[in-house]
Amino acid sequence: MLELDGSGAEPLEDGDPRWIGPVPLIGRLGSGGMGRVYLGVHEGRYAAVKQLLPSVVAEDEDFLRRFGHELDNLGRLPAEATAPLLAGDREARPPWFATAYVPGITLTEALEANGGPLPAEALWLILREAAKGLAAVHALEMVHRDLKPSNVMLTLDGLTLIDFGVARAAEQSQLTRTGMVVGTPAYMSPEQASGKRASSGVVD
Repeated sequence: MLELDGSGAEPLEDGDPRWIGPVPLIGRLGSGGMGRVYLGVHEGRYAAVKQLLPSVVAEDEDFLRRFGHELDNLGRLPAEATAPLLAGDREARPPWFATAYVPGITLTEALEANGGPLPAEALWLILREAAKGLAAVHALEMVHRDLKPSNVMLTLDGLTLIDFGVARAAEQSQLTRTGMVVGTPAYMSPEQASGKRASSGVVD
């Protein structure tokens, strides 16, 4: 039987759903401007279930189309790079998807706990592991839009990149509206920041 202790989840609030699609929810992991993230159970394992806010989705067909492409991309990501996609429903209102839950702490939390910069040995290990994960993604001609410390998970099994805002470097750069930049400017890939297409998915 799965135990909730140590998962980092908070109890569900009165306004939270108890199910999203076929996934029962057992806790709340976080929320942001785009949606909420819950801890659920999918086929006997923990899942991070991310549901978009209705106010974000509204009737924006362009946004929904981009979201569908993002789900397609998430399904193609290699397991060695990120938490795998387990389930999702782009037709639901609001749409949702579930990835494997990765227990651990974020790089942001590690820096806060350390009270400042990490030791050089730890830093080089993090850089090496992050580069390894990104290389697997770049091999699929994809890039990460939001590679910030809060999206780098440090776990017992190593480093995992989460919350991919991914895009095919060669084929999907036109999905966003003209002049619209999707991602965190200081942490997005060079291709996304510049709006330029690359001949390959490798980020310089």
